[in-house]
Order: sequence, then structure tokens, then C-alpha cells
Amino acid sequence: MNFSLIRTLGYCIGGIWTAWGGRERIEAKQLKNLRRLIQTARNKSPYFNKLYTHLPETNLIKLNDLPVTSKVDLMDKFDNWLTDRSLTLAQARKHMDSMDNLGVPIGEYAVFRTSGSSGEPAVIVIPSSVLEFIFGLSLARLSKKQLQIERKIKKAGTNVIITGGNGHFAGAGLHKLMHFLAPRLAEKITFIPAEQPIGKTVKQLNGMGQIASIMIYPSMLAILTREKEAGRLTIEPKLFKVAGETFTSELRGRVEKVFPSLEYGIVDIYACTECLFMAFKCDCGRQHVLEDWVILEAVDENKQPVPDGELSTTALITVLYNHVQPFIRYDIGDRLRFYREPCACGSPFRSFQIEGRQATVVRVGNVTLSPLAFDLEHESAQRVQLVQTSEFVFEVRAELLNPDNPDQVFEQIIQSISAVFSKNGLVDVKVGKSDAPPLLTASGKFHEVIPLK
Repeated sequence: MNFSLIRTLGYCIGGIWTAWGGRERIEAKQLKNLRRLIQTARNKSPYFNKLYTHLPETNLIKLNDLPVTSKVDLMDKFDNWLTDRSLTLAQARKHMDSMDNLGVPIGEYAVFRTSGSSGEPAVIVIPSSVLEFIFGLSLARLSKKQLQIERKIKKAGTNVIITGGNGHFAGAGLHKLMHFLAPRLAEKITFIPAEQPIGKTVKQLNGMGQIASIMIYPSMLAILTREKEAGRLTIEPKLFKVAGETFTSELRGRVEKVFPSLEYGIVDIYACTECLFMAFKCDCGRQHVLEDWVILEAVDENKQPVPDGELSTTALITVLYNHVQPFIRYDIGDRLRFYREPCACGSPFRSFQIEGRQATVVRVGNVTLSPLAFDLEHESAQRVQLVQTSEFVFEVRAELLNPDNPDQVFEQIIQSISAVFSKNGLVDVKVGKSDAPPLLTASGKFHEVIPLK
């Protein structure tokens, strides 16, 4: 596995050239890249060769001609899915059995896994071309202001990542991989596992001196914000980078209030392990799709396009820069809406906003509730979690701060939750205390509400 600065520069120059050409050049580049990907998939992937048997010639295909794919189907056919079948699923899993291999390539590829928080984990194969694309297109898409911030942050203190430490996840693994492939390009990062007790994390952060930036899940950032509000966390970082979950405007407001040191603000990164660079955020605060290399579709429950301005049921991605493991009209479960009006930043790339994941909503009888409906904060707890164990039964799990009366804390939390159900006409719901600790996903994400699967 080799990292080429020449190819990276090529992605950068190509990205700038495409953007200068506006919508016409973007759409032409997208179509060209799509048909190249389809042709590769047809020729080299037995799975896609069979799936596309009924379709017309590649140069006549339109996006809507292509069937939707899912993680379950693709993982079931993994060894016939890749266009390079020298790497098998058994080899990838054996490689990931040892944490010593985190960020270490297996032959020509790096392998990571998803958290599996919405079902079965996926094994993701990353060729060097993906890393070259990420670096090259980042240079092409970031504004002058954003590039200046990146340069300043590298010199401003310690850079920290708080993410899952119990598996081969991209959060920590990508940085180790870049140190292996291109040490001069890789940032020096201090890694903190998200699974450890909050008190230990607070102690580590407080002892680091000046922190320049922290890359973190929004759910973990919410916990650090509460620790800062309570006076237990004393750090003054200059930048937060959030990724992996929906980042709400309410949380942004709280973070900005309690961390006045954020000279460079909060950067909200929209990506997933299957598509490590999907969108870029402009200086106006909107997410813009990398449309020349990524196709993002907002669709309804029948996988049909929804009009701009309407909230989708789910979203499909087509990753045009990974020809080894094709993701074509792949259902990622995110709910989003595209803006109707162009962005004031002047970018020719379409912009959108994320509203959350389909898998996170709570369904009780005929009522559907957002996780945001529940206030699960308590001054005597560092983590509080509501787990749906059956349609009308929930349990509360908590990581407490050694209160004198833990039963009273649980009772107060349960009363708050029950009030939400009553307000929504759900009087038969049972909410009880659990002695089990809060659950985290395999990648270290903490979900305050875990719906029934």
C-alpha cells in the first residue's frame, strides 16, 4: 500500500477545475465517474455483474436505473462484492482480531469496521486511492480561512481524538495508517478511548496543558459540556471537530457558551466509514456534497427522490472514488433535506442539513418520538441512558457521581421520562431502574436513547 503525493495533487487540481466549471462541469464529471465505477463493478465484481445483468449498456445507464443496495446484502456476498477478490472476508476479520494491526495495511489495503449500531457491522476496505482523494479534495474544497485554521491548529497545542478504542474503527485507525504511509503529513494525535469512565477522561484532559483541538462524537461532547458546566473540566480548547452523529444547533449553543476559548469554533464533519469524505462545510455553515465524486440522494420509504426542502426517510450514497469496494446507491439510514435555495457562499455544490437517523426514533404503539424529546441530564449523573426493552417497557441506566441517595436520583430521572410519555398520550408505558451500566456502541458512541430494534 503506497501513498502518492502526485496522485493527491491530481485530485486537488481536478477538484478545483471541476468547481470552476459550475453545475455543468460538476454534473458531467459526476456522470463520467459514475459510469466508470459501474463498468468496473460489472467487469470485476461477480455480485454487481449479476445484479446489473438486466440493465442497458453502461454508457446508457442513469442513476435511477440502478437497484438500491444494503449493508446486509453486501456483507452476505462480501467475497463476490470486491473487485479485487484476493482479499477475503475471513482474511480481513482475522487481521482485525488483533488490535496490534490497527492502522496496519493488509497487502494493498487497509481494513476497518463500522460500529454496527444500526445492525450488523460492515467491513470496509480502503485502497490508497481513497486516502489520496481525501487529502487532495480537502485542499480543493476548504476555503482560504479554513486552510489557515488547519495550519494554526497544528502549532497551537495538543490535538486529541476521543473515539472507540475496542476495535478496528476508522477514528483512530486512519491516523495510525497515515503515520505508516506518510509520516510527514500525519498529525500528532493523543488518543483517548471513549469507553473509559468519564472521571478518568476528565482527569486526562485536565492534565494535558494547552489543547488545540479535540475530535469527538457529539454525544461525548455533550457529556464534556456538562462536566465543564459543573466545574470539573477545566480545559480551554481552540477547536472542536465533531463527527459520527447528528450535531444539533442546541448542543452547539451550549458548547459555545461554556467553552469561550473556541477561537476557531466547531467543525461539523459529515461522513461515515463507507464514505470517509462525503461533504464539506462552507464558511456560511452549510454542508455541501462533493458531487463530482459522491452522489447523495434524499429518498422516501419507497426509495424514490423527495423534493428539495422535504425531509427524507433515508439517504443513499454512491461513492465514486472507491473502485475496490463499490458502494452504489447504498442505504445509510440518515434523514436529511436538501436546501431549496443556493447557499450565500456561492458554492456550485448542493447543500443539505442532517436531521438524524431513521434507526434512532422511538416507536411506542402508534406514537413516534424523537430522542430529543427526553431530558436525560441530572446533576448527580455523568451518563444517563433510556433503553427500550419491549414496546411499552423502558429501563434507565446511569453512571452516577456517588450521590448520597442513588434511588432518589433514579426516581427523579424516571419521573421526568414518564412525564414525556404522558404528554404524548402514552399512559401505559412502564419505566424502571436498571443496575446495568450504560451501553456504548462498539465504536464508543453513547446514545442517550436506545430504541427497540
